[in-house]
Amino acid sequence: MAKKWKIEQPKIPGNLPEMNFQEIHEREEPYLTDCLISNCVIERERIERAELSQIVFKNVTFSDVSFHRLELLDVVFEDCDLSNADLIGAIIHRVEFKNTKLLGTNFSEASLENVLFENCNLNLSSLGYASMKQVKFDHSPLRSADFYECRLAKVLFEHCDLNEVNFGETSLKGIDISSSTFEQLTVSLEDLKGCTVSQDQALGFAAMLGLNIKS
Repeated sequence: MAKKWKIEQPKIPGNLPEMNFQEIHEREEPYLTDCLISNCVIERERIERAELSQIVFKNVTFSDVSFHRLELLDVVFEDCDLSNADLIGAIIHRVEFKNTKLLGTNFSEASLENVLFENCNLNLSSLGYASMKQVKFDHSPLRSADFYECRLAKVLFEHCDLNEVNFGETSLKGIDISSSTFEQLTVSLEDLKGCTVSQDQALGFAAMLGLNIKS
């Protein structure tokens, strides 16, 4: 069935000038806009309420960084590494993560709208208490990721590895996980109501109820 919604793409002008991320410290308020940041390592940064807009990060490694209450608007991360980055409380709007490592990244309490994760590694990531609207996880492993008490609206998991994901206290009504795979999920049967699943997945959930399935 065709989806009735689509993700708004980042609005980024062409021919962006290259810039060094350290220029963010040369401003009265921590912000950067309209630039390309590529082929570098950004490490040991601790910045509160930074604003990043209309930026492309390409082949950038973020090492031991903490960006509390970060605001991302119209940003693309391509071939980057944000593993274990602290993005608690981030506001993320019209952002694409492509071929990017997000292993153990902390998105707790974040707000995500019109966000695409494509071919990303989100294993062990934390998204507890986050709010997501029009978000797509595409061919992205999420093994042991935490979605505890999330608010999900128009969220699609397409061909993802969801094994041992924690959906505790999170309603999956209107969410489609039918093309994804898992052996075990943490989710209540009440929160599964209205979730779209495959036939095989339905059999697995029936087994959770202790039913004996006759072939």
